[in-house]
Amino acid sequence: MKSKLAAILAAAVLSSGTLLFAQDVVHDVDKAAKDTAHATDKAAKDTGHATKVAAKDTAKGTEKAADKTGDATKTAATKTGHATKTVAKDTAKGTEKAADKTADAVK
Repeated sequence: MKSKLAAILAAAVLSSGTLLFAQDVVHDVDKAAKDTAHATDKAAKDTGHATKVAAKDTAKGTEKAADKTGDATKTAATKTGHATKTVAKDTAKGTEKAADKTADAVK
C-alpha cells in the first residue's frame, strides 16, 4: 500500500511540475506577443510621422517651384513685351523713312 501511495505521490509531483512549466511557457509567449505588438505599433507611428513630414516637404518644394516658375514667366513676358514694343517702334520708323524716300522719288 505504501508503494502505491508513493507512486501516486510521485505522479502528482511530476504532474504539478509539468503544469508549472507549461504556465511559465504561456506567460513567456504572452509577454513576447505584447512586446511584438508594442514594437509594431511604434514602427507604424514612426512610419506615419515620416510620411507626413515627407509630404509637407514635397508640398513646400512644389509651392516654391510654382512660385519660381510664375516669376520666370512674368519676367519673360515683360521682356517679350518690351522687345515687341521696341521692334514695333523700329519697324514704324523704317516704314516712315521708306515712305519719305518713296515720296521724294515720286516728286
